[in-house]
This record gives sequence, structure tokens and C-alpha cells, in this order.
Amino acid sequence: MTQSADAVPEAEAPPVQFPLRRTCPFAEPPEYAGLRADTPVARAALKVNGKPAWLVTRHEHVRQVLGDSRVSSNLKLPGYPHQFHIPEELLAQVRLMMLNMDPPEHTAHRRMLIPEFTARRVRELRPRIQQIVDEHVDAMLAAGGPVDLVTALALPVPSLVICELLGVPYEDHARFEEWSAALMNHDLSPQEYGAAVQALDTYLDQLVTLKENEPGDDLISRFLEKNRTERVADHTDVVTMARLMLVGGHETTANMIALGVLALLRHPEQMAELRADPALLPNAVEELLRVFSISDSGTARVAVADIEVGDVTIRAGEGILALNNAADHDESVFPDPDTLDIHRKEARAHLAFGYGVHQCIGANLARAELEAVYGTLLRRVPGLRLAAEPEDLRFKDDAMVYGVYELPVTW
Repeated sequence: MTQSADAVPEAEAPPVQFPLRRTCPFAEPPEYAGLRADTPVARAALKVNGKPAWLVTRHEHVRQVLGDSRVSSNLKLPGYPHQFHIPEELLAQVRLMMLNMDPPEHTAHRRMLIPEFTARRVRELRPRIQQIVDEHVDAMLAAGGPVDLVTALALPVPSLVICELLGVPYEDHARFEEWSAALMNHDLSPQEYGAAVQALDTYLDQLVTLKENEPGDDLISRFLEKNRTERVADHTDVVTMARLMLVGGHETTANMIALGVLALLRHPEQMAELRADPALLPNAVEELLRVFSISDSGTARVAVADIEVGDVTIRAGEGILALNNAADHDESVFPDPDTLDIHRKEARAHLAFGYGVHQCIGANLARAELEAVYGTLLRRVPGLRLAAEPEDLRFKDDAMVYGVYELPVTW
């Protein structure tokens, strides 16, 4: 017997208020384990607007939802579970990014970008990534501790990498960090959110126009060159693509750099193992990605046809939050899931990069940046340690992408 949102008995428990907050940086929100066990597809109400949605928390069900063609990423569709205050008039004007497109439009855009993020292409970028990391570690060591690792390393490294990849002048990176942080903040007013989008798009509009007239050796220029033949995008589409690449390409990786370093500092025995055997680093990166799953609710969807998930029928037009942090702490897939284990054999089964047609196109690049930063710190700063009490650290509970605001370190 399946149930749907309009068939839930009155006596049933009230909807879960979403989002839920983490009480430990290395664990999922404490409510997730109970949901997985008792109500793996649960009714929820979005705190931002009170609208209903379904929370999906088991690994198998999250994969099912993200791989189902009857589920849409289009944020303009009725029932889509928005987590920001977005006025209807602003939503009507929004140009969909690739992240919010469905096939075949999404397929055409993604095909244009895939060559920029293949494993081979990222291998070619690794020497430059390493050079960027070394330059910032040099500056950090020259300045002497304590320093804030977020501002000294975690933010500038992925910012410079993605700016170079797109052909953005690095002197503008500070503005991108400010804009992208604003776009990830749950608590922005509609006016603040709209102003951040407008400011970023105005800049990118000018940048794309420049690339149209004076192409260079960069992702935007190559996209424009392909588009002259493929004709899958207009000028505004290229602007929104650039916005997605900039925000997605540095905000998430920056947060993972800081959180991963914090996790290793809090697990010194595993940090020592990595320092002694750098070959363990790739699997350690996967395990850190799994533990934090920082874009937990970034996999918002809406059903465009009835689908059955577990014993629940999700009706067409109903919103879904396929929670990858909950999936990545599913005990049936990851035993003792709240424990960091750099030797975990099943670590690569994580869904931190999503799943299905919308799986993160920049996953290879993110892995390369994380390996470069963690490996360099382990090798060059063996005395690295926290310069603050762990309980005094401030975490991004208000953001779409989880992270830590500052990470004071010394050596």
C-alpha cells in the first residue's frame, strides 16, 4: 500500500520543518537517522515559506530520485521546493542555468562543457593548480601564524583556478567571493538576493561580450566558438553558464578545503598516516567529501509525473529534497557513518557530487584541488594546528553550502 501527500491521515506526525541544522560539523543533522529508519520519504514544510515537500533520506532512494526522468530540476515549475525568498516577479525573469535545465536542453549544454572537465583535461591543469597552492602556502608561511586558513588558502586557491579557467581577471576574485556567498545564503531578503544576482550578471555580461569580440584561451571563449556551430545558447545563456561555473567552481571547493583541514586536525592519527603515505590521499578526499556532503539540499527537484519511492507515491507537482548528506550517512551503505575513516572501502559510493544527469561536472577538478591543498599542507606544514578552541568556530548553518567562516591555524 502506497501513500501520497493528499492521503496522509490527520493523526500522522506533523511535517518536518526544513532545513534541519547540524549539531556536529562531522555528522548529519541528528534527525536524519530517525527519518531513514522510520520515515525515509517524509513530509516536510519549508521554513522559508511553509510550502510542502518530500524529504528523501536513504541512499538507494536518493539515487532513484536523482536518476528518474520523471523528476525535474526546473525551478520555475509549480511545486519546486525553493529555499530562498524569491518573489514571483523575480522568478519569472530568471534565466535557467544548466543546473536547472532538463534534457534535452540540459544535455546539449552539458555536452559543450564536458571536454573542459575530463580526467585528462584536469591532469593537464594539475601543475598549475599545484603552483597556485604553493604560492599561497609560501605567502602563508612568510606571514607567520596564526592565520585564517579560509582567507589565506581555502578561498583564493579555487577562486584563482576557476577565474583562470573562465578567463576572468583575478583582481576581480574578491567581488566574486562576496557575490557567491550571498547567493548561497538562506537568510537573504528578496532585495538582497536580487541585487547580488544583478551585480554578478552585469559583470559577466560585460565579460562575455569581451570574449565574443576578443576570444582568448579560456572556457568561455571555447564555449562561444563551439556555439557558433552548435547554436545551443544565446548571449544570456552564456552569462548564466559563467555564473554557474564561478559560483559552483569556487564556493563548494573553498568550503571543503577548510572543513577537510579541520577534520584532519581533529583526527591527528589519520593525518599522520596521510603524511607517511600520500598514496592514501585520494581515498581520504572521497571520505571527507562523504562525511561533510556540504551541498546537502542542493538536489532540489519537483515530480513531473507520479513516482513511487519506497512505500510513498509522490504526485506530479510535488517538491522533493533528495538529501545527499542523509544518503551519505546511510548505515546500510557506510557502517559507522559519523566516523571519519580514510581507509573506508566504500567511500567512493558517496553522493556528495550528486547523481544522474546532473552529477557535478566539475567533480574531477574539485578532487584535484583538494588533493593538492591537503597534500601540500601535510608535506610543507607538518606542525599545522588549530589556533582557536574548536567550540569557538562558526559554521555556515545559514547557507546552502555548508562550511566554516574562519579557521585560525598556526604551526
